[in-house]
Amino acid sequence: MNKELLRKKINEKKGFSYRFIFNGSRNQIEEFTGKIIDVFPSVFLVKTTDKNPRVRSFSYNDVITSSLEIYDE
Repeated sequence: MNKELLRKKINEKKGFSYRFIFNGSRNQIEEFTGKIIDVFPSVFLVKTTDKNPRVRSFSYNDVITSSLEIYDE
């Protein structure tokens, strides 16, 4: 999948709630729910909906390499 098509698909998901699984550094796996709030040429922003909401940024390469997985809630 190329980045342009992926950016378009993620932009369509903007504003909806999803479950995310992120395989970070040293195999630390984080699972959280959130909404995609903004889409930029290289990254997109997710606002988490847990006890301490925060904004996290992810690159499209995170999705392409399966470091970040996005599921319907």
